[in-house]
Amino acid sequence: MANHKSAQKRIRRNANRSEINGARMGRIRTFVKKVELAIASGNQDAAKSALQAAQPELHRGVTKGVLHRNTVARKLSRLSGRIKAMA
Repeated sequence: MANHKSAQKRIRRNANRSEINGARMGRIRTFVKKVELAIASGNQDAAKSALQAAQPELHRGVTKGVLHRNTVARKLSRLSGRIKAMA
């Protein structure tokens, strides 16, 4: 256990942020999974709308510092490429 006041505060803060970031990552994963399922079903329109819903969620992950911007760019690029290949 930490002895310094600042270290104790940091432990509390890290626990709170970990909970928030975990929830945010779970939300992002859910949106990406919806796109994956739409692609697997073969419905291009559903996949496009799912990607449009997932895009702002992924970008929010970047602004909140949960994901790196290049990671999000790569994920979006690969998903959109798979959707285009369905045509």
